[in-house]
Amino acid sequence: MTTPIFLFDGHCVLCSRGVHYVLRYEASPDTRFVAILSGEGRKLAALHNINPENPKSFLWIENGQALAASEGVLALLRHVGGPAKFFRLGRIIPRPIRDWLYYTVAKNRYKVFGRTESCYVPTPENRDRFVLT
Repeated sequence: MTTPIFLFDGHCVLCSRGVHYVLRYEASPDTRFVAILSGEGRKLAALHNINPENPKSFLWIENGQALAASEGVLALLRHVGGPAKFFRLGRIIPRPIRDWLYYTVAKNRYKVFGRTESCYVPTPENRDRFVLT
C-alpha cells in the first residue's frame, strides 16, 4: 500500500479547509498533500488531464489509482473520522448525481468560499507531508 496523495488547489479556501480537516481527523497521519500548482502537482494534474490553472476537481491518489470528483471525496472520507464521516453515506446516491453536486460546488467554490493569494501554509509539525513549490 502506498501513501495516499491529496492533490489540492492551494488557493481555494474550501480546498484548504479540506486539507486542515484531514490533518485533524485522519485515522493515521500518512496522507501526503500536494498543491496543484507545485512542480509535482502540475505533473500529477497533467497525467490525469486536469488543468492546474483552473482545476475542476481535486484528486485522491491511492494504491496507484487516481479518483476525482465524488469518488475522490468518498475515498478520502474512508481515511477520516469526525463529523464528515457521515458523508460516507453519499455512496448510496447514484454517481452521476454525486458528481453533478460535486462539480456544481467546485465551479462556484471561489464565489462561495473565497480564494487566497497565497497557498495553504502547513505548520512546522506537518511540513514534511506537503509539496507546495
